[in-house]
Amino acid sequence: MKRNRLLFIIVTLLSLCNTGCNKGSRVYSPDKKICVFVNDSTLTVKYNKKVVQTVRIDMSPLTGASRIVEPVENKYSMVSGKRRECSNVFKVMSCESGKKFMTVWVANDGVAFRFGDGDERVSYVIPDGTKRWLQRQKTDYEGFYPESTSAVNGKYSYPALVEYGDGLFGLITESGVLHGNGCSYLTCSGQEYTVTYTDTDQGLAHPWRIIMIGNLADIVESTLVTDMAEGCKIQDTSWIKPGVSSWIYWAYNHSSKDFQKVKEYIDLAHDMHWPYSLIDWEWDEMSNGGNIDDALAYARERGVKINLWYNSGTSWIGPGAPGPQDRLRTREAREQEMTRLEQMGATGIKVDFFLPDGQEMVDYYLDILEDAARHHLLVDFHGCTIPRGWSRTWPNLMSMEAVYGAEWYNNNRRMTNAAAAHNATLPFTRNVIGPMDYTPCTFTDSQNPHITTDCHELALPILFESGLQHMADRPEAYLGLPEQIKTMLSGLPSAWDDTRLLSGYPGESAVIARRSGNTWYIAGINGTENEITLEPDVSRIGNDIVLSTLITDKGDKPGMGFNIQNNIQAGKLTLPARGGFVAIVTK
Repeated sequence: MKRNRLLFIIVTLLSLCNTGCNKGSRVYSPDKKICVFVNDSTLTVKYNKKVVQTVRIDMSPLTGASRIVEPVENKYSMVSGKRRECSNVFKVMSCESGKKFMTVWVANDGVAFRFGDGDERVSYVIPDGTKRWLQRQKTDYEGFYPESTSAVNGKYSYPALVEYGDGLFGLITESGVLHGNGCSYLTCSGQEYTVTYTDTDQGLAHPWRIIMIGNLADIVESTLVTDMAEGCKIQDTSWIKPGVSSWIYWAYNHSSKDFQKVKEYIDLAHDMHWPYSLIDWEWDEMSNGGNIDDALAYARERGVKINLWYNSGTSWIGPGAPGPQDRLRTREAREQEMTRLEQMGATGIKVDFFLPDGQEMVDYYLDILEDAARHHLLVDFHGCTIPRGWSRTWPNLMSMEAVYGAEWYNNNRRMTNAAAAHNATLPFTRNVIGPMDYTPCTFTDSQNPHITTDCHELALPILFESGLQHMADRPEAYLGLPEQIKTMLSGLPSAWDDTRLLSGYPGESAVIARRSGNTWYIAGINGTENEITLEPDVSRIGNDIVLSTLITDKGDKPGMGFNIQNNIQAGKLTLPARGGFVAIVTK
C-alpha cells in the first residue's frame, strides 16, 4: 500500500527527532497512570503499573522512536455531543520500522494509535475469563451487546467494552476515518480480536485505533473519538440548531404519504414547542389533501422546521424500495436535490439504507455531509455505520442510528423483553462513541408491546445523547401527559454543556446527568427484572444537591403514571423492575 509518509507526519502534527528504541519505547499519560510500551510485535497498555491490554502489532524491526516531552493540548468546541467545550491533553510518541510509521497518543482517559506507511496489523488480546460486551457484526449495527467471559470466533462490530477488573474498563473503537479509508471490524479467533477492513484502505493514513481506559465514568464521559477526528470544516456553524423532533414512523409506518396525518405531527411539534418534525419515507407520494409543498407551507405557518427522509441508493436493497429514490447518489443529483430543499425551506435530511461501510461508503457519507453543509442542511444517517468522530468535522451531522432502537417494536417481539437490559447497556457501549438516534420516549405500543415503565421511557431522551432527538410516540401520548412533565419535555435540550455518569453497570442500571446552562437533567433506569435501590453519586455535579423536580414511577408496569415531587434532597432511590426516574437540578 503506497502512502506519503511526510504528509502523514504533517497531518499528525509531528516533527520529531529519532532516538534509539531497539528494545522498545514507552510513553506515559500526563497523570502517569497509563503507560504504553511498544516493541517489535506488541503494544502493551498498563494502568497503575498493571498490564490491562495487550495489542499484537507488526513493527519489526523497530528502528527508532521519538516523543514530545511537553503535553499536547487538544481544545475544540462541539455544536452537539457530550459537552460543548472539549479539551484533552496527550503525550505523543512515534515509532518507525523500515517504511512503517506509527504514532501513539496517550491521554488520562485512554490511548490512540495510528499506522501510516505500510500494511496495518492490529489484534487486541482479550483473555478468557475477562468480561466483554460485543455486538455481532451487522451492516446496520442494529444488534445487542451481550455480556460474555469467553471468546466465540466470528466477526464483531465496534465498540467493544472490556472489564479488566477492579472497576477498570476499556472500550475499543476507531476514529479519524477519512476519504480513501475503509472502516474496519474485529475478527475473533481464540483470544485475539483482529482489525479487519470491510474492503480496502487507501487513505493517507489508517484510522486511529482507540482504547478508552478508566472506570465507567471515564469511559462514558470520554471524548477520545472526536478528539482524534479532523477539526471542524464549517466556518460558520450558527445555522446548526440541535433540537427535539416529532416523528411519524413508529406509530404510523406508511403515513408520511398521508397529508392529514403529517399535519397532526406538525401540530404536535408546535404544541410541544419542539423545533422540528421529521417526515419519513414515501413523502414523495403524499396525498389526501396535499403534497410535500403543502406540508412545508403548513409547517411554516405553525413555526415548525421540516426534515425529510431519503433512500441512499435504491438498487442496494432491491425492488420496491421506498422513496424518494436515487436523489443523493451522485454529486450532480445531490446538488440538484439539495438546492431544491434549500429553496423549499427544508432544514435537514435523514438518509437511510447504506451498504457495508467500505471505502466507497466512507466517501459517500463524507460527500453527503460536505454538500449538505454547503446548503445549510442537517444530516441524520440511518441504516448506517457507527460514529467515528465525523460530528466534530461536520457538525451538521446531528445523529446516526446504528442501534437496535425503539423502531424495532415495529418488527418483532424481541424488543419487548430485551429492552430494559439493552437500554441499560447502551450508555456504556454504543452511545459512548457518538450520537445515537434511538427514537425514544414511547408510552403507548407500536406493533409489539413494551413492558418498560413510564419513567423508564421518560428517562431515555436524557440518558441517550443525540443532536436531533426524535420523539417516537403518538401525539395524544405526549399531549395527555401531566402538565409538569409535558412542560419538561417541551423545553428538553438535545445539546449539552456537560455529561457525568453518576452510577451504573452494563445491563443493570445507568444514571447520567447532563447539563444545559445552569440546569442539570438527571435520568436513571433499571435494566433488571427486580426492584433495585440506587444511590447516584450526585457529588459529581455539586455539593448538597436538592432536586428541584423528581419524577418516579407510580407502579411497576407501563401506563401506571408518575409521582412528581419538588425540592427533594438527593439520596437513595428505589426503582421497580424495568423502571426509571428523572430529576432536574436548577442552580
